[in-house]
Amino acid sequence: MSSSDFGQAANLHSEAGNIRHQCIVFLHYVKVFIFRYLESHTTEDDGLLHPYEELEVQLPSVLVEELHALTLHIGHLYELPSSILGAFTIQHQAKLFPPSWHLLHLHLDIHWLVLEILHVLGEKMLRQIVYAHQFMNLTGENLTNISLFEAHCGNLFCDLISLSINKYTKVRPSEALTSHHYPCSCIKELWVLLIHLLDHRNKGSHTESFWSWVNKLLKKVFERPSTAEGMSVFEPVQCKDPLSFSWWIITHLASLYQFDRNGNVEEKKQVESNWNFVEELLKRSIDAQAAVLEEQIRMHLQCCLTLCSFWDLNLPTVTILWEYYSKNLNSSFTIPWLGLKGLACVSKTPLSMLKLVKSCCSDQQSPDLYKSSNSYLIFLCILAQMMKEAMENNVTHPWKQIKGRIYSKFHQKRMRELTEVGLQNFFNLFLVLAAIAETEDIASRVLDLLDFLIPTSINTSQRALIWRGYFAFLLMYIEKNMDISVLAEKLSHAFCEKAKEFLVTKNDPTHKQNLWTPLSTYIDGVQEAFETSCYLNLSQEKLLNDGFSMLLPACRGTELNMVLNFLQVVLSRLKSVHKRLIQGPQLGNTGPNTQLPLVAKEHHLAVASALWRIFFPFLKSQRMSQTLPPPQLADSAAGFTLLALDMPCTAPSDLQPQPVLAMMQLFGWDDMVCPQLVSRYLSHLIQNSALSETFSGMGHTSYEALSVRSWFRCILQMYIDQPTGTLTRTDTERAVGKVYVEQLTEMTRLVFKLSEVENIFSKAHFEESIFKQDPKNALVQFIKAVGVAYSGLQTVAEKSAMVTKTLEYLGDVVKYVKPYLQKKGPPEGLQLTYSIIGLVLYMLSVPNSRCLFEPTARKRYSAVFWALSPSFAIFSRNWTASHAAGIMQFYYHPTDLTSAEDHCACHKGKLPPVQR
Repeated sequence: MSSSDFGQAANLHSEAGNIRHQCIVFLHYVKVFIFRYLESHTTEDDGLLHPYEELEVQLPSVLVEELHALTLHIGHLYELPSSILGAFTIQHQAKLFPPSWHLLHLHLDIHWLVLEILHVLGEKMLRQIVYAHQFMNLTGENLTNISLFEAHCGNLFCDLISLSINKYTKVRPSEALTSHHYPCSCIKELWVLLIHLLDHRNKGSHTESFWSWVNKLLKKVFERPSTAEGMSVFEPVQCKDPLSFSWWIITHLASLYQFDRNGNVEEKKQVESNWNFVEELLKRSIDAQAAVLEEQIRMHLQCCLTLCSFWDLNLPTVTILWEYYSKNLNSSFTIPWLGLKGLACVSKTPLSMLKLVKSCCSDQQSPDLYKSSNSYLIFLCILAQMMKEAMENNVTHPWKQIKGRIYSKFHQKRMRELTEVGLQNFFNLFLVLAAIAETEDIASRVLDLLDFLIPTSINTSQRALIWRGYFAFLLMYIEKNMDISVLAEKLSHAFCEKAKEFLVTKNDPTHKQNLWTPLSTYIDGVQEAFETSCYLNLSQEKLLNDGFSMLLPACRGTELNMVLNFLQVVLSRLKSVHKRLIQGPQLGNTGPNTQLPLVAKEHHLAVASALWRIFFPFLKSQRMSQTLPPPQLADSAAGFTLLALDMPCTAPSDLQPQPVLAMMQLFGWDDMVCPQLVSRYLSHLIQNSALSETFSGMGHTSYEALSVRSWFRCILQMYIDQPTGTLTRTDTERAVGKVYVEQLTEMTRLVFKLSEVENIFSKAHFEESIFKQDPKNALVQFIKAVGVAYSGLQTVAEKSAMVTKTLEYLGDVVKYVKPYLQKKGPPEGLQLTYSIIGLVLYMLSVPNSRCLFEPTARKRYSAVFWALSPSFAIFSRNWTASHAAGIMQFYYHPTDLTSAEDHCACHKGKLPPVQR
């Protein structure tokens, strides 16, 4: 904008502003004059009145005539040209406004001041009717201050509603609550002033209230413009969806009641409700003949929910909606264009079902409620809000009335008609009721209603949903600190039946998969019941039943992994809760929870006993399985070991009197157990300080040595499950081997933190952090460190103790490598065995004054070497084998075994020339 244009705009702004200011000041002057100086004359005596008094007596009539003429002159707002109405879009932050903006706002000022002057005039005339003597309309009716007020007020309402209709044409249903009904904040202020003015007049003289005016004119929006009045009022602006528009504008007008006449928010202000008209709108919204779409009903009910937060309790609203939804429980209430968000929401877990119900009962509704919830869920929000208000006000009659109407709709026939979606809606309804009102009574009612269902007619998905519903109630019980015995027993019985059926169904994969759906639902539900409980003192042990004993042997793959993962969660949860329990309440705490540990301890012991009785026999039976056990088996075994540490009295009799030691011998130190299981099991426990203290307390000094021996075996047997041929190895086998190496790396890191191992490296002056990332290299360095540490010993007693400890570290090597010798492979296993055994003999069995091994031990390990060497050479065929053999023959010639010459001849007779 050039300087000349800017100057011209400034001049126009100033000139238009001055004209508007003069008009406003004049009308204010008239209003103030009437308020201060006008008096009501009850008698007329022309002979005694002063000429000024005569004029004063005529002033009210003349004023009514002039105000009427002014309203005719300015006309309706919607009659203004679009260039003038377009000024509504100009932001108030601007410093210069065009004349159109000032003209438009001058119209608003005049409309309001005319009403204000007429109101003050009526007040000063002591509510006497003022007639305009010079005016009579075509029907012969006189113009009065009252009729002019009503006519102008009606015209102003029509103007404001017309502006709102224009605004609504650009509003999406999903944005109804965030899109305001006024194009300018001045219109909002005018609505607020109308609310205060009309409600004030209604209280003083029983004239029409603000809502009466709104309702009367909104009804005309529904009517076709067939009458002359309708043509004159709403012909310029046609509303395509009067029902949705009425919901929209009433909701936003209701929100304006929180403002006082100065525009300040009054939070505790008593708000006038408009439920009677809203009830009519509700009936229109759910009218089957009107065929209102779901996308519109959502918007209508979202507006209704907002009104519930503004207004007082109104039971007919719930009654009207329930009559509709009780007939449509099987409907999914979806919106096609919303895509996945609009699909029927069937909760996948009990916890998600409960969270959904909590969101319905929340005071703070999601801003994305339109897209995230269907109309039925919004109805539940309305129901919850009404019930909460009744409960807060200690009004019992509304709850009894609502309960009676809801219960009466469910009978045997209706329950059997429910589909999966219908059952979901059924549970959502009763969960909302239970969350607010009589939880136990409602849950009992649900159990009775579900007994109407015929078991044979319930499909797999429906059964899983019913179990999720049961668990949702169970989680609500836990949240409210209520005992779950009744629900737990009913669920446990159903689970046992299905688990038994799962066990006997072996040759029908389809039927087995169908059974797994509800079974996995039960497992998820029990896991959530343990995870959400603070103290595990509400009879959770009744959820752990013999059904798991029948389920575990029949599980395969992912099914077994799921059950074992569940077991780990329960073990971990029990450990953490019990640990918090034994710490006891804080000193000085004399609250109601001081007696809680006494009750909870009994339940904890019951849960632990159930876990030992149901799950441990299966773990024990799988520790020597011919197939590679899942890693969760080791994790669960470690969990049971820690359970034995915390609650030893709960362990079975075959583990007594030292259950922790028995568990370590079963899963950690037994040479017959799969090395993958051992390495993962010990990785959980090696650095457990409480476990170390327990072994020290019972005088078991070989705890660390036996763990080192298991580590030695796990590395030596790291290739034991691989096929003998390199080319036949699959990608899966390579992946499993990689995972095992990572597992051994972690175990190595933990083993090297043991005090005995650190002591050996310290004496040997080795820095273990350099090589502990590679398990094989770490083992080599450990063996070297043992040899170097032994060489530094001086006394016979020290050497003897070191020999004993070293033999304890190494264990039965012959047994460890026997599978490699029997299968003559794989090459990696033979090479590892050859190098490790050779290193043992080289470092620890050199025949000198500092020999570590006794003659018997030397013969034992030498026998392994001589038996291994030909087998290894057959498959490796490299110079490493011959070189290692030469070194061993140079240092040691056992007299009672094959001579070195015979050994070399064995090589020469069976092997072709070595390829260099």
